[in-house]
Amino acid sequence: MNSWTLGFIEKSSWGCTKEGIPIDLFTLLNENGLMMKITNYGATIVSLYVPDKFGSLSDIVLGFDSLSDYEKYSPHNPYFGATIGRYANRIALGQFSLNNKIYSLAQNDGLNHLHGGIKGFNKQVFTAIPMKTSEGPAVRLKRLSHDGEEGYPGNLQVSVTYTLTNNNEVKIDYCCTTDKPTIVNLTNHSYFNLLGEGKENILDHEITILANRYTPVGKDLIPTGEIIDVRGTPFDLTQPVTLRTQLEKFSNISFKGYDHNFVLNNDQDGKLILAARIKEPTSGRIMEVYTTEVGIQLYTANSVNTFGKEGKHYGQYSGMAIETQHYPNSPNNPNFPSVVLNPGDTYSSTTVYKFLKEH
Repeated sequence: MNSWTLGFIEKSSWGCTKEGIPIDLFTLLNENGLMMKITNYGATIVSLYVPDKFGSLSDIVLGFDSLSDYEKYSPHNPYFGATIGRYANRIALGQFSLNNKIYSLAQNDGLNHLHGGIKGFNKQVFTAIPMKTSEGPAVRLKRLSHDGEEGYPGNLQVSVTYTLTNNNEVKIDYCCTTDKPTIVNLTNHSYFNLLGEGKENILDHEITILANRYTPVGKDLIPTGEIIDVRGTPFDLTQPVTLRTQLEKFSNISFKGYDHNFVLNNDQDGKLILAARIKEPTSGRIMEVYTTEVGIQLYTANSVNTFGKEGKHYGQYSGMAIETQHYPNSPNNPNFPSVVLNPGDTYSSTTVYKFLKEH
């Protein structure tokens, strides 16, 4: 396909992995001119071009120009744009018990397990199926996560579908089935800077998260097991506030920024709800986050220090990850919503990033 047409998908070769596996890059364009690039390596969002209030397009997600950079391990590549699984976030001491059996996972974050382990979904190659749908162009990415992969039980059939809708949304649909009881918690790890990737920082972004409670953590970022009210704390984001204002409240806390789970104000009934809203005043870009999930992990790139697209430096507060998911360490906290998937059941989750602009 040589000419640009609104509402289409273009597939191009994006080189090969170190193991020689060919990788593709898919470019999606909706009817309004929004453009998204996705690779089947890690089911990753590589670029997302969104207009500002003047109609000028900018790429608003952090990332790299080449496959080889995505293949490198953290801290060089802190999961930019990737699908995270089997378990997003942390599991204490790299172990959990399921049906009276203890499973051991990689301890790749100090003593804890993080984002699926050494070779989580972000380092796996998916089979890609480009599609034209009534909502807009889409790519479905599928793979079989084998029993025992990274220590997790069960053969897990995984499907992640990205749709760039004609309502200026990035819609992500997750679907999984298993042949053995297991745990599942998927998310997308895009870092957003609504001013444009590589431009200044996110401190003047205004953020709202519709969560009256959060799960406090210890120094190792593992939840204590409590679920407490945000009122009177730096975690009260229930009304629009700039990140700069809130981060100043961390002065006496041993965190450099947010890396915390917020308990969303929903009925945990699987319905799609508005969960967060972010506004960048200079560009006028607004992003609304809708999800069927019960929580959002807000991460303000506290420890990011790498070079991204066109050699731009990405440092602390260069972007924010808005990770819709179940709570960290849920398998070890019976009072948290369950992340267990049994044979015969289907894991399904939907998140929508909707883009608007001030006039």
